[in-house]
Amino acid sequence: MSDSTPAIEIKDLVYTYGRAEAVHGLNLTVQPGRCYGLFGRNGAGKTTTMKCVLNLLRPRGGTVRLFGLDPSTHEVEVKRRLAYVPDHVAFYPWMTVRETLDYLASFRDRWNRDTERGLLDRFRLDPGQRTAALSKGQRTQVALVAAICPEPDLLLLDEPTSGLDPIVRREFIETVIGAYQEGGPGKRTILVSTHLISEFEGLIDQFTIMDRGRDILALDADQARNRYQKIRARFTGAPPDTVFPGALHVRRNGRELELIANGGGPEIVERLRGLSPESLTSEALTLEEVFVATLK
Repeated sequence: MSDSTPAIEIKDLVYTYGRAEAVHGLNLTVQPGRCYGLFGRNGAGKTTTMKCVLNLLRPRGGTVRLFGLDPSTHEVEVKRRLAYVPDHVAFYPWMTVRETLDYLASFRDRWNRDTERGLLDRFRLDPGQRTAALSKGQRTQVALVAAICPEPDLLLLDEPTSGLDPIVRREFIETVIGAYQEGGPGKRTILVSTHLISEFEGLIDQFTIMDRGRDILALDADQARNRYQKIRARFTGAPPDTVFPGALHVRRNGRELELIANGGGPEIVERLRGLSPESLTSEALTLEEVFVATLK
């Protein structure tokens, strides 16, 4: 794979469950070294997309390529370079945490024991405890350890912080994922499906918003923050009943006027300034706010 070959390239992906269409015409490209967010409501098609990427489901149409390879014909070569944490984690219940990690390490070309020790300590996991006695959050933690220790080129995370308490969740996102990427700058790639968008705000480089199996918005994160603006104006009396072309949403509340702009923010601000408001502010939307505004 050359440096310009995408880590993931999906073209016109289609998958159906019987007559129900889960993914329809999805296009998505993830370059090496990026953290890519896949956002959508429950049932939007995110997990189905992940399973098609992993060759756990065979697409009904379109193509999937990982590192330039077809995962259905180069399965071993592709899978030795990636790790996957599903939204529901299960292990052999008779194994301890130690035995589980050793078992999973036996399938890998490399395994960073220093990383393993550090993560077990950070998550306060007892290596001697049987996996059957672990809570949902602890099982997720073990799965995260198992995914990061092989130092894969590609990390696929489907709701990876599900079941984690808020403190561990934030620490995992900021420290563990950050350290994973810093260990191979420009090479280690992440595709994360999550509904906790705000917690990944500082890590996401690009994202796609899915709805009913379709990609309805794909943007660079910084481009999204520049394009989507929240504009607030306060007047001495009732806000003027003016039409603002380019505004996604307009809300009037007492003497205040709030608009969400999808591009054209500076023009809307200038137009509002001409209406002599008491105060006028403009700020970039967070990725979560972009998600909500887009689906509305």
